Amino acid sequence: MSKRAYSSPLGPLTLLANNQGLTALYLPNRAPNHTDHLSSPESTAILELACQQLDEYFAGTRQLFSMPLAPQGTAFQQRVWQALQSISFGETASYQAISHLIGNPKANQAVGSANGKNPISIIIPCHRIIGRQGQLVGYGGGLTAKRALLTWEATGKWPDAVSSELSSTDPALP
Repeated sequence: MSKRAYSSPLGPLTLLANNQGLTALYLPNRAPNHTDHLSSPESTAILELACQQLDEYFAGTRQLFSMPLAPQGTAFQQRVWQALQSISFGETASYQAISHLIGNPKANQAVGSANGKNPISIIIPCHRIIGRQGQLVGYGGGLTAKRALLTWEATGKWPDAVSSELSSTDPALP
C-alpha cells in the first residue's frame, strides 16, 4: 500500500493505493492517523496517475476519471459505488435514484449508508448525491466541501475561501 498527500483547493487530500488500484482518497482532516504502507512501483504509478487526473479535474480539463480503483467494501457497497460513477460531472442524483439504478428501489437508507462509506471521495463522486427534494444532505468531508465541489462542477468557478472554511469546524452529517 502506497500513500501520498495531494494539495487541492479543498485542502490536503490523502491518497492510498495498492497494486490493483486506488483504495482511498480522504478529504482534509478525514484520513486515519496511522496507515501501514509499503511502496511498490505499481501502487506508486497509480498514485501518480490519480494526482495527474486530480490536477486536471481541479484545472477544469477533466470531467471523468479513468484509473484503476480498488475500494474495499461489501458486494452491495461495490454496486452503489459503481452506480455513483454513472452520475455525470455537474449532475446530481438522489439516494432513491441510485437505489432504482442498482435494481433495489426500497434500499434508499442502505444506499445512503454505502454512499457514506465510499472510501474514494471525488473520484467516486458521492458528493453528487443530494436529497430527493434537491437539498444538500450529509457528506463525509462536510457540507462546505460538498457545496464547493458541486459549485465547481456546475459553474467552473471555485468558491472563495473554501480551504479556510474547511479548516474550521464543519460537521459532517450522517
